[in-house]
Amino acid sequence: MIEIRKATSADHDQIWEIIHQVISKGDTYVFDPSSPKEKMLDFWCGEGKHTYVATIAGKVAGTFLLKDNQPDLGKHVANGAYMVSPDAAGLGIGRVMGEFSIEEARQLGYKAIQFNFVVKSNERAVRLWEKLGFQIIGEIPDAFDHQQNGLTNAYIMYQKL
Repeated sequence: MIEIRKATSADHDQIWEIIHQVISKGDTYVFDPSSPKEKMLDFWCGEGKHTYVATIAGKVAGTFLLKDNQPDLGKHVANGAYMVSPDAAGLGIGRVMGEFSIEEARQLGYKAIQFNFVVKSNERAVRLWEKLGFQIIGEIPDAFDHQQNGLTNAYIMYQKL
């Protein structure tokens, strides 16, 4: 059974392990695959972030964050980032986190969620977000330097809450 809860500092090592595994592939996130733990945990769990973990039998199998997409007059739109442990791929964790985050964003007072950068070749994520009601509202040419495919487009995806 997948459970979602707010992340605590006790989760940081497990969150880092997921982040490290995901960014090391250089195929879905813009972060340098050699980014250090401190930098990534500050980004993922730092000030202004609502960070969560998805657990199975008490072990962190996924993590996501919600934050203001823009400051001040743009803060009513959320932005999010999601990662699933490669060991837990295919178990529905991404879908559960996505569904939870949509409701959580509403509870936090957001009026919409916008993803500024979804790598086009990350077809699994694009399909999931579309199934959860997100629309592609823009495409950025050659925005991502994919480690295997070279320059790759990225989508901007949006859902009004």
